[in-house]
Amino acid sequence: MNTGIRYVSLGLLAVVSLYTGLWAYFSPTGWYAHFPGLGLSWLPQLGPYNEHLVKDAGSMFLALACLTVIALRQVRNTRLVQTTGAVWLVFNVLHFSYHVQHLDMYGTRDQVLNVVSLAALMLLAAVLLVPVRERSGRQGDNR
Repeated sequence: MNTGIRYVSLGLLAVVSLYTGLWAYFSPTGWYAHFPGLGLSWLPQLGPYNEHLVKDAGSMFLALACLTVIALRQVRNTRLVQTTGAVWLVFNVLHFSYHVQHLDMYGTRDQVLNVVSLAALMLLAAVLLVPVRERSGRQGDNR
């Protein structure tokens, strides 16, 4: 893998975590009612609104954003990038596993969008586990 792929993966994960985290933390009722946006609403079907849980989710996404932005700024640091990928992968695998077991509450369009978007996040995290191959054949810097 090259650093360009790392930049794209980390950048997309940073955008997702900032979008979700800022919205959930600073507008919890709006996030609950309207996430993921664009006229879709996926959260009310999962149970009643709970401000504490929504703000906790927002906080967690903001923490992921912090880690991801640090890794993005040090994209050649293989250990940091792989750690970031591992953290995102644990979250995304568990998140995906939950949602694929609860798709029956959604229509077909929302089922497909849930699976595709959550699978894409797992893929973005997984590619971060692959070390960068330098032109000389050396692996990325582990500083």
